[in-house]
Amino acid sequence: MKPTIAPFPATRLRRNRKSASIRALVRQNSLSVDDLIWPVFVMAGTDAETPIASMPGVTRKTVDRVAKAAIEAQALGIRAMCIFPYTGMAERTEDCAMAWDPDNLTNQAIRAIKSAAPEIAVMTDIALDPYNINGHDGFVENGKIVNDRTVDALVKMALAQADAGADILGPSDMMDGRIAAIRSGLESAGHQDVAILSYTAKYASAFYGPFRDAVGASAALTGDKKTYQMDPGNADEALRLVERDLSEGADMVMVKPGMPYLDICRRVKDGFGVPTFAYQVSGEYAMLQAAAQNGWLDGEAVMLESLLAFKRAGCDGVLTYFAPEAARLLNA
Repeated sequence: MKPTIAPFPATRLRRNRKSASIRALVRQNSLSVDDLIWPVFVMAGTDAETPIASMPGVTRKTVDRVAKAAIEAQALGIRAMCIFPYTGMAERTEDCAMAWDPDNLTNQAIRAIKSAAPEIAVMTDIALDPYNINGHDGFVENGKIVNDRTVDALVKMALAQADAGADILGPSDMMDGRIAAIRSGLESAGHQDVAILSYTAKYASAFYGPFRDAVGASAALTGDKKTYQMDPGNADEALRLVERDLSEGADMVMVKPGMPYLDICRRVKDGFGVPTFAYQVSGEYAMLQAAAQNGWLDGEAVMLESLLAFKRAGCDGVLTYFAPEAARLLNA
């Protein structure tokens, strides 16, 4: 039963807002460095970084620079980093074999981070799009993205990443049955302690554009991803996907994109009570950065407000390109 609220002036809700100290005492949600996962882009080469024009302030880094970034993250108190490889068209193939190569960029970066900053939990991405000449998350046969053959490849990719030392695997492909297959593969290979953070409700969104530039997928992509990523108009389907992925062995679930889908985050958390994450994707980041650089918004304020929104919606954490900047402000 909801309490009866006395009428004005007995009730003056502004009393709880009159000072910073009182506002802090009654605040329902707060943001901390523990809530942040930092996505980073890794590229071939040595001691180099390349700016990503559509994501101001974000760069692709060589493996050694990623290791240095991990040391920085560890010093800031950031708990986890997520690796995404940049692959040029010349390295992409129809069979996507580089996806499970033990020495691909992702696996090199996993080992480098674990060596340089052992306290950092390393998360990876599991999907074929960084390696696929078609730019899709799965194999393309006669113009169709095929499910079961793709799942077999994703298991090999997952095992290679687990062998390299990944702590958390992030299947982002949205193929049916991939969580069960990956979990079975991990158990059989002795990787029972490797966690799966499933991209459970990943929508076919227009907010991914800058990310595709960052990983070299924009030029490769043929068609769209609407046959396997979720329709933005659907909400109940997301709950069905969460239930399925949890039943197949997911330890945590993610909603992607983030801010346009805060209603989904709330429903997932309320409905299942499991560790729930969101990805503040490249388009969200780019919009806030562009507005801040033009002087239209207070960049630091909207960054922290946007991240707090995820906590208010029920998320336990968020993948965000703002992670280092947010951590510095939160630590101040």
